[in-house]
Amino acid sequence: MQRIELFNSQKLKAACRVLGDTERGLTASEIGYLIQDCKIEDVTPTMTKWKRLFNALGEAQNKYQVGNHLIMFINRALDPVGYARDKEKFEWRRSELNIVLSFSGFTVREDGKVSKTRKETTLKGARERAGALRAKLEDRGAHEEVFNYCRAELVDENYFHAVLEAVKGIAERIRNMSSLTTDGADLFNTTFSVKQPVLKINALNTDTEISEQKGFSNMLVGLFGAVRNPVAHAPKTSWLMSEQDALDILSTVSFIHRKLDNVIKG
Repeated sequence: MQRIELFNSQKLKAACRVLGDTERGLTASEIGYLIQDCKIEDVTPTMTKWKRLFNALGEAQNKYQVGNHLIMFINRALDPVGYARDKEKFEWRRSELNIVLSFSGFTVREDGKVSKTRKETTLKGARERAGALRAKLEDRGAHEEVFNYCRAELVDENYFHAVLEAVKGIAERIRNMSSLTTDGADLFNTTFSVKQPVLKINALNTDTEISEQKGFSNMLVGLFGAVRNPVAHAPKTSWLMSEQDALDILSTVSFIHRKLDNVIKG
């Protein structure tokens, strides 16, 4: 590997925060193993994950005066063979690292290897590198649950399957919240019934609140009828999904998730 210039502390810290993320990052044991595999010193093994990694890589940079160890660590950490059963985790790490690394002129390819690319100078440009549709959704303040169900598809700019997975994710979340096992109209009409609701989006004390509950249920049924069902049953080649259509549909999905954040048990 050719000599790579040192990463400043901010860029190194940002990469380590992704790799050591509490929910989607490497485990403490994985970090320990990879530090050892890269043949660098684990100087603070008892610290929190990202700080432990930051200190180890920082020490290596200072000792050898190169930035190669971060790239080496990422190449090992994102070896695709380790993600055969967890594609979502791979795509999240790859996407977040690409935002950080773009400022230094690097990108993580689909094979998990880091390669040189044009340096990015703005946050907007860096986010667009990780996916134009994702960046636009983030600009709109889209709900995190949207990304949870279709992160990999957004990275690949796969509008057709991003929409399908995001809409399916609504039903999955409602099943988890309601403990019901049905799908589609049966699930929504039962969950958001006005007579015997499993979940309520308001107190259902007034005609307006009852109307809102009915309308929310109808919105879910309509979204599945107009989007989920056709997309699920039609081949991608015969159901065109433009970026604008995907953006509008995913914004609706985001709105639904925000309403679900505040539901009341019936």
